[in-house]
Amino acid sequence: MSFEIKLPLFEGPFDLMLFFIERDELDIYDIPISKITNDFLDYIHHLEKMEIEVASEFILFAATLMKIKSKMLLPRPELNEDGEEIDPREELIRNLLEYKKYKSVVEDLSSLESERLMKEKRGNIAAELKALRKVDDVDAEMQDLDLYKLLKVFQKCMAKMAARVEETKHTVIQYPYTIEQQKDFVLEKISFKKQVPFTEFITYKPDKIFVIYTFLAILELLQLSQVTIVIGEGFNNFWVEKTEPIAAA
Repeated sequence: MSFEIKLPLFEGPFDLMLFFIERDELDIYDIPISKITNDFLDYIHHLEKMEIEVASEFILFAATLMKIKSKMLLPRPELNEDGEEIDPREELIRNLLEYKKYKSVVEDLSSLESERLMKEKRGNIAAELKALRKVDDVDAEMQDLDLYKLLKVFQKCMAKMAARVEETKHTVIQYPYTIEQQKDFVLEKISFKKQVPFTEFITYKPDKIFVIYTFLAILELLQLSQVTIVIGEGFNNFWVEKTEPIAAA
């Protein structure tokens, strides 16, 4: 016989702690740390049995609870500067109260948001979103689909295609340049001069595609360490220089 265990999911460890406190009607200023720790660990173990990934913050919080529990079991309590006993739960209680305060504010803001969405001023957002979901309900449309509707859609598409005046044309242009050709072109140019300004390559053939292929060829030659770049003054002003081979030692 198999059965399914359903556990509520909590936004964080403080949310889970408040649930235990409210469920068992505990005094938040006097938390029974041993019972709370056992309940917290039991919840984590149930999550692991259900193969649900336990967040690191829950594991860290469990370790903190066990640390507080061990401190409370010590025979010699810690004392402050005034010689008064330090309650190991003090920081936990303070953080819980802070979390509870902000949680109540968030719940109030959430209820205010829900009320605001139901108002008609400048449109009822909740109603509009609901209407949009109905319009775009693809699953509902697919359920009512039959062969007749498919044929009608096909007929409309064919009629729309037949009514077209101009056909869509795609023109593919093959440019008479390649990266390899432009690499040879650049190497040939710099073989006659020590440095060749990039503007000279542009003036040779002021064509946009030619310039792009030439620039890409220079970048590839630069990566292959066959050329170097010397930066000049102004914008887009540089020279291409052939790399000198390193003499063997």
